[in-house]
Amino acid sequence: MTEQITKPQSPPPNYLVFAILVTIFCCQILGIVSIVFAAQVNSKWNAGDYEGAINASKNAKLWAWIGFASAFAILIVVFMLSVFGVIAGLSLDALDF
Repeated sequence: MTEQITKPQSPPPNYLVFAILVTIFCCQILGIVSIVFAAQVNSKWNAGDYEGAINASKNAKLWAWIGFASAFAILIVVFMLSVFGVIAGLSLDALDF
C-alpha cells in the first residue's frame, strides 16, 4: 500500500511584503535573508514540498521580526544616547550663549 500525501488547502503566507518593508526601512541584511526565505515559499509549494514551504514561511517571518526588533532596539539606543548627550551638555553649560 502506498500512502498519498494530500495537498493542504492553501499555501502558507510568504511574508514577502513584510520582508521588503523590513529591508527598506529597518535592517537591510536581515531583511534580505527574510526575502530569500519568502521567495522560496511559493516555489516549494508548487513543487510539492509542503513541509519545506511551511518551514520557509516560518523562517521568513522569523527573520523579518528579528530585523524589525533589531532596528527598534538600535532606535531606542540612539534616542537614549541623544537624551544623555543633551543632559550632559546642559550640565556642562555647553549650550549657554
